[in-house]
Amino acid sequence: MSRLENRIAIVTGAATGIGHATAKLFAQEGAHVICADINMDELNSTVAAIKEAGGQAEAHELNVADEEAVKGFAESLKKQHGRIDVLFNNAGIDQEGGKLHEYPTELFDRIMSVDLRGTFLVSKYIIPLMLDNGGSIVNVASMSGLAADLDRSGYNAAKGGIVNMTKAIAIDYGRYGIRSNAICPGTIETPLVDNLAGNSKEESGKNFRDAQVWVTPMGRLGKPEEMAKVTLFLASDDSSFVTGETILADGGLMAYTWPGKMLFQPGWKVEQ
Repeated sequence: MSRLENRIAIVTGAATGIGHATAKLFAQEGAHVICADINMDELNSTVAAIKEAGGQAEAHELNVADEEAVKGFAESLKKQHGRIDVLFNNAGIDQEGGKLHEYPTELFDRIMSVDLRGTFLVSKYIIPLMLDNGGSIVNVASMSGLAADLDRSGYNAAKGGIVNMTKAIAIDYGRYGIRSNAICPGTIETPLVDNLAGNSKEESGKNFRDAQVWVTPMGRLGKPEEMAKVTLFLASDDSSFVTGETILADGGLMAYTWPGKMLFQPGWKVEQ
């Protein structure tokens, strides 16, 4: 059974990674997928892949941090489709910036602008297209929005804000039939990880992945397709009485209080 049959779904940040995987899965489940990103070359590849598989999709260039662009995007969708059933606020960026007293203000502003402000703006202008018929909003937060990372206070603040904004949307719009939930991915094998730490062939990237494998109870990084399946659950009627929730999908990393025996048990460091 197609869980999003005849639904109109928006996926921001659809060009790569979690957004790409989710757009494809939504289309497989029957949705007409509105794919949005600033990277048009890879976004067009996402849409082409969906259409080649028999799905329905369209590409829209969108900077989620630009209010006028988001407003125009929403207006065009209202004219074209009249309603939106699913919104997946996935677009985001991340970058280390050093300790708080050294953290560049411009970097903090840029991350907050895309991650938190972008989620706010897209929700603000798309929610009116859900008021008559209800809908589901899924926001991408992060395990980094529930606990902190070294040298990444801007990202932590933005993702923590998304967690609480998700709850605010849930209580503001529950009586309109609009549900709002967030997913908190752990470390997922995406181009964002390559940008942060290096790809798996580079020494820095390999060291980063080895460390993640060590501290993650499941002994591996997550896959974009796994996050897409969590998102599909929240977007579909399978979660019809779930709102205001944050779902961790981190391979168990946040299930413990400190590494404990992991620090001195050699076998733990072996990838499963």
